[in-house]
Amino acid sequence: MGRRAHHNRLRLRAVARIVETGGIVAYPTEAVYGLGCDPQNEWAVHRLLALKRRPIHKGVILIAADFTQLAPFLQPLSPDDQTRLAATWPGPYTWLVPTRADTPYWLRGRHDTLAVRVTAHPLAAALCRA
Repeated sequence: MGRRAHHNRLRLRAVARIVETGGIVAYPTEAVYGLGCDPQNEWAVHRLLALKRRPIHKGVILIAADFTQLAPFLQPLSPDDQTRLAATWPGPYTWLVPTRADTPYWLRGRHDTLAVRVTAHPLAAALCRA
């Protein structure tokens, strides 16, 4: 492994540790920089929403490295919906997908859908995998 790759892995681990401990991080995406946190950490999501001045009832966008990371929050997709999403992912496309009944309010807001995206950005995807 090259020196630069090793340095990047160390940085990625440091950023992942911030997320794991309830922190908020900035990360690049296909179009803009995003702010993110652990979506399963209610306290972190509330802090993120306060920082962005975004009302909780609007919900958030979840990004992932692959669909399997999103599946626990979503109702099963029809074959047609699976095909539609697969045609645009990974990439800069966000879809509203019906949530499972137990998807936390702090993620979906007052909606029965969740905004989800499988990112094509290598750094954002690596952070999602970390």
